[in-house]
Amino acid sequence: MATRKKSKPSRAKSARKPATRKSAARSKPARARKSPAGFQLKSLAPSLTVNDIHQSLEWYTTVLGFATGQRWERENRLVGAELKGGDVTVYLSQEDGARGERVKGEGFRLYWYTKQNIDKLATGIKSRGGALATEPADRYGSRSFDLVDPTGYKITVSS
Repeated sequence: MATRKKSKPSRAKSARKPATRKSAARSKPARARKSPAGFQLKSLAPSLTVNDIHQSLEWYTTVLGFATGQRWERENRLVGAELKGGDVTVYLSQEDGARGERVKGEGFRLYWYTKQNIDKLATGIKSRGGALATEPADRYGSRSFDLVDPTGYKITVSS
């Protein structure tokens, strides 16, 4: 036979607090969550496999203005390079064809943030022979433009 749990005695109606409605809009902004005790990264340096290392190196240095750091050669052939742009490092490596023809740049976009004037950067890129995928515009609370590198990687430059 089942037994009933005893319930707690209820408070008198006069002692209950009146129900209040919570507003959908908060008066104070929500606090950001503290990050978990996992990764505490300070920077990110992507490595891009490119179809033509010489063409890509020329584009990143001459058109965009990156400085070349280290260069890696194998059997007197350039196979990789380190590029520096401010505090950011980008690595390029030559596609070796070992995995067959691979599509690059699909489902992937680099976002680069700068304090420089976006319109002047875009004008400089165009004056050095570069093409913009989109002209500078105010989007999502910042000014930005888009590029596509010679291999097909998509890049958004934003202030």
